[in-house]
Amino acid sequence: MNISLRADEKLYINGAVIRVDRKVSIELLNDVTFLLETHVMQASEATTPLKQIYFVIQIMLMDPSATSGAMALSRKLIDAALRTFEAPEILAGLRTVDEMVKRSRNFDAMKTLRTLFPLEEPLVFPSTAAPHAA
Repeated sequence: MNISLRADEKLYINGAVIRVDRKVSIELLNDVTFLLETHVMQASEATTPLKQIYFVIQIMLMDPSATSGAMALSRKLIDAALRTFEAPEILAGLRTVDEMVKRSRNFDAMKTLRTLFPLEEPLVFPSTAAPHAA
C-alpha cells in the first residue's frame, strides 16, 4: 500500500506517531494498522453518538494497548445507538460497524461511520438542519 504525505502531516502506525518534514510517499510492505491524520477526530469533536463510537474505535487504532477497554466501550455505545436511532440507514450502518469491530476491521468501521455522520446530524441537531421547501 502506498501512502502520500505532505510536509508536517502525521501518520499513526501500530500506535506510533510519525510526522514527516517534507512531502513523501511511504510504501507499507506488510499488514499494519494505520490512521491518517485527516481521519483523526479530537475528543471535543465527538459530540454525537456516532462520533463517540468513531472516537472510541479510533483509540483502538492509535493505541493498541487500550483495545480491550475501548472494545468494551464501543460495544456499549453501539448497543445504545441501536436502541436510540430509528432511521433504517443508520441502523443498518451500525450493524455493519458492529460486525467490522468484532472482526478487528476498525478502519473500515470508521469509514462506514463517516458515511453516517451526515444522516445523523439533522436527527441530533434538528435546529441546524436546512429548512424544507414548502
